[in-house]
Amino acid sequence: MYRFYINQLPMDVMAGSMITTRFLRLLTSLLFFTASTALFADRLPTELRQASLSLHGESKYPANFKHFDYVNPDAPKGGTLQQASVGTFDSLNAYIEKGTSAAGLDLLYDTLMVNSADEPFSMYPLIAQLAEPAEDNSEITFHLNPKARFHDGSPITAQDVVFTFNILRNKASPFYRTYYKDIKTVEALSKLSVRFIFTRNDNPELPLIISQLPVFPEHFWQKPENDFEAGNMTFPLANGPYRVLSAESGREVVYERVKDYWAKDLPVNKGRHNFDLLKYDYYRDANVALQALKAGEYDLHLEYIAKNWATAYDIPAVDEGLLVKEVIPSKSPEGMQGFVYNLRKDKFKDSNVRRALSYAMDFEWLNRNLFYSSYLRTKSYFENSDMKATGIPSGKELELLEPWRDQLPAELFTDEYTLPKTDGSGRIRNQLSQALELMKKAGWSLESGKLQKNGEPFEFEILLFNSGMEKVVLPFKKNLETMGVTVTMRMVDISQYINRMRSFDYDMVVTRYGQSSTPGNEQREYWGSSSADQSGSRNYIGLKSPAVDAMIDQLVQAKTREDLIVAARALDRVLLWGNYMIPQWYYPYHRVAYWKPVNYPRLKPGQEPLYRFDLQTWWRDPVEENQFVQEQRKDKEKGNVILSSLVAIFFLVFVVGWYIRRKKQVEKLL
Repeated sequence: MYRFYINQLPMDVMAGSMITTRFLRLLTSLLFFTASTALFADRLPTELRQASLSLHGESKYPANFKHFDYVNPDAPKGGTLQQASVGTFDSLNAYIEKGTSAAGLDLLYDTLMVNSADEPFSMYPLIAQLAEPAEDNSEITFHLNPKARFHDGSPITAQDVVFTFNILRNKASPFYRTYYKDIKTVEALSKLSVRFIFTRNDNPELPLIISQLPVFPEHFWQKPENDFEAGNMTFPLANGPYRVLSAESGREVVYERVKDYWAKDLPVNKGRHNFDLLKYDYYRDANVALQALKAGEYDLHLEYIAKNWATAYDIPAVDEGLLVKEVIPSKSPEGMQGFVYNLRKDKFKDSNVRRALSYAMDFEWLNRNLFYSSYLRTKSYFENSDMKATGIPSGKELELLEPWRDQLPAELFTDEYTLPKTDGSGRIRNQLSQALELMKKAGWSLESGKLQKNGEPFEFEILLFNSGMEKVVLPFKKNLETMGVTVTMRMVDISQYINRMRSFDYDMVVTRYGQSSTPGNEQREYWGSSSADQSGSRNYIGLKSPAVDAMIDQLVQAKTREDLIVAARALDRVLLWGNYMIPQWYYPYHRVAYWKPVNYPRLKPGQEPLYRFDLQTWWRDPVEENQFVQEQRKDKEKGNVILSSLVAIFFLVFVVGWYIRRKKQVEKLL
């Protein structure tokens, strides 16, 4: 337990013979052990020394576990995994607002602790080998692994942790200021021990949140030539399983596995990080990227378009089992995807207007005609989980909502929230009539086929960057125009889209709010009043609601899983009845297309699906690779034989033709 203190002793200054040195070291260690026991006996109660952290209940894996259950600990190392990314990039820093960051940068930095994919929220040792949470949840101390190193060989210290926290909170994306809002100070207690002190002790998620902190090298970012805020293509010094090997802005980025990675043998990394190279090729268009996959230009693709999954993979490689299509179940909450209103615009401030416009989205028609009836309608901000609000509030949930009754719709307490539903035929006249009644309540009237108020028409713009969303927006736009709304669909490139999102320069966008199985502080970034005016935040709605803030506080402060579920349902209900988004759809599976010999660990009998998709457990099978290469060689040889035969036949035909023509010419001369 005290090894992290003993390792800091400056033994290199001790002189004398080897025996004397060893004796002095032993004596010093014993004295230090005795002193530290006396000094820290009160501060380090045995039950608070933890090799893992769990938000609610006990962690699944014991302190001496060998590897996560869902990995293949004997997975072979080697090969390349090539993937596609759509859009562009011009920055190798994913933590700031400037520039567009490259794909895969999350693999560069280790965090203090790391979560497992088969638990809701448990953290296990990585850079920190021991966590020491205060009994009253007022602080937490992490003791770092003395073996932890950056890629240049320099040790990871408590001062690096302090530096990282401060630079994220002061110079990184506004998200971090919100996320770390309840952390008062951080201090290095010694070279390998760092303490975080909280502003409040009623947030049980805080110890786990700060355990997810990546650690940056202070000595690298303090150099004048390395500007953390610049958003450029400077190769960062990191400490994780991969480093940047090469990067060409907007074209490709390649990461190489660090062979002497300090944490490669830790239990949390067994069977993970198996590819020697990870390469991301950039494509301007998703359709072009899909064609590249089918041509074998890259190895793996997560498919999010139902039509593509149903129709675009009808090629010989799939029939022959070379390009594999698999649907992998997911236990993760699906969150909310939909059309987002910008409440900063006056036209969307009335809830009746927002509810009315939702009647113009005919999900049933879209699902039948565009999605091959594969999707389910999203009806919750915590879809596909036990945190989803259903029925009408009662019990503890009602107790949370009751103080805010005057600020909430009366129907929230008496009716179940429902979404407009059609028969899928595309005929929604009755639905649009209901929408117009709601618009009338908000003061809008239909004049000469246009909705108007005080002589001003109702019009807005839908901002998009993904061309695949056009086919969804066009029927929605058509229905809106039928009810007298003028809609413009604006397609922009990814860089312009990101900049406009950061500055909230839009009327309506399409986005997805993902959720974890243990939502918490990030909800303030999504819906909290404090983030509504913060440029770059994810409060795209511009939501400022005391009732929402109160439900978020209840969620963050939940001490048991039951309390968290109740608070999440209350928050879900308030958000739904606010009509801040037009919910779209979800699919509780991962659609994956991959070329052999890429492989992954299958679930064992009785093993439940994972809470997240972990691509780092995949590998390249050397046996299948050899077979694949041999088959390709045979196909190539066969192709060469065919080509040679065709050339020979062509040559023979040419010679015979020449001979016949020559013979005819001679006969004419004679």
